[in-house]
Amino acid sequence: MDRPYDLVLFGATGFTGGLTADYLARHAPDGCRWALAGRDQARLAAVRDRLASAVPGCAELPLLYADSADPASLDALAAAARVVISTVGPYVLHGEPLVAACAAAGTDYVDLTGEPEFIDDMYVRHHAAAVTSGARLVHACGFDSVPHDLGVCLTVGRLPADGPIRVDGHVRAHGSVSGGTLASALLAFSRRRRTAHVARERRALDPRPADRRVRTPLGGLRRVRPESGLKGWAVPLPTVDPQIVGRSAAALARYGPDFAYTHSAVVRRLPVALAALAGAAVLFVLAQCGPVRRWLMRRLPGGQGPSPQQRERNWFSVRFVGEGGGQRVVAEVAGGDPGYGETAKMLAEAALCLAFDPLPQTSGQVTTAVAMGDALTARLVAAGLRFEVEAS
Repeated sequence: MDRPYDLVLFGATGFTGGLTADYLARHAPDGCRWALAGRDQARLAAVRDRLASAVPGCAELPLLYADSADPASLDALAAAARVVISTVGPYVLHGEPLVAACAAAGTDYVDLTGEPEFIDDMYVRHHAAAVTSGARLVHACGFDSVPHDLGVCLTVGRLPADGPIRVDGHVRAHGSVSGGTLASALLAFSRRRRTAHVARERRALDPRPADRRVRTPLGGLRRVRPESGLKGWAVPLPTVDPQIVGRSAAALARYGPDFAYTHSAVVRRLPVALAALAGAAVLFVLAQCGPVRRWLMRRLPGGQGPSPQQRERNWFSVRFVGEGGGQRVVAEVAGGDPGYGETAKMLAEAALCLAFDPLPQTSGQVTTAVAMGDALTARLVAAGLRFEVEAS
């Protein structure tokens, strides 16, 4: 509490960063000391003016200089804040210096990355320092992977913990893509060898528990299957979400001695599912060629994203079916625009949760379920997301 700021948002001039600033302006509690940080003070001032037009109290919001290419500025930022929010991606290119600064300073850190390489690399490089300093480094605090991590946690909590537990997650969504999201996806596709290498490095340092089993199988086309209860086809979804769920399961004994999680998108018609898989394969191939990748990224530059009208039409629903100890539990997490509106909400509430809520004692790189769990779920329910569970 002796630091000048409870929260600092780094990246407010970007698309999702701007939405996160909007959310904090409306929902930060009275007395919350927060600030905007970035390298372009004129653009930061423009963001502050926009916020103040809707929330006059933001007119005096502090503006801090910070640049991912200037480690000294990030050290100063981390030393001044209790919690830092980063929306500056692609994280694999721009994210490490701020993580390093927070790990060294004992400053809690949240971001919205869905980049497995970055998350694993930050564990390898900075987890130990964060454990020593007491910092909590919480990645993937947006649609990747809050609904899935907390949804599985909610489901598991309704099942007996003394036997095997299996949870199947089924994602339905209607959303849009911003320039930053496209850039991160294309870059991840182009770095598959580096991603695999860093994953091996992490496994050597972060082994799964010896007395419990945790599995998050993905599979390929053979796992495309009809789901009569969902009135569609389940298609394996190769996002970072199963990895995050698996790490929560490895850290929390409540997930039982033998835990398994599968993660799928649900598509109504098989031709649509196959077309989506083919499109992803084509994009993967194109991303391997640097000039083509850069051309694709220029089609939707960073800082641009869907309009308010488009976001208003977007939605998501994730259904979890859990089985264990002879019981079956069905849970659902649902909300509005997944990639931006709800992601900004989840990211901001995660930061507020770390700053102000009584939480379990944790440090190092941790997941939302491990660091915040029920406290963050309660915040998101109060903020309008739907968490429901039924036993059958």
